[in-house]
Amino acid sequence: MTWQPSNEPWSEQYRIMGELWAEAEAAASLLEDTKSAVLSQKMATLGDIPVNKAEMTIKASRDWHEHVSKIVEARKHANLLKIRLEYCRMKYHEEQGHEASRRAEMRMT
Repeated sequence: MTWQPSNEPWSEQYRIMGELWAEAEAAASLLEDTKSAVLSQKMATLGDIPVNKAEMTIKASRDWHEHVSKIVEARKHANLLKIRLEYCRMKYHEEQGHEASRRAEMRMT
């Protein structure tokens, strides 16, 4: 996913990116927080076998690998959006600093 700053003010870009990050963070957290519940549900479908064997069977499956990969990708997506959110914040503060410097220079002349 590539992203380029738009012509919108940095405050608006920050708001948009913040909303995107909040959605991605919620999705990643939901996957992470329900990981053990999903494992338990999958183990229950195996029937009456020892818990350690059921856990090993599920965790060795392609389905579990795909589930964990989805969790990692969701967290990666949320982290990338967080970085972009922080970038917008930094650019906004940089602009404020440049504006303050320009005003100070104008007062000096």
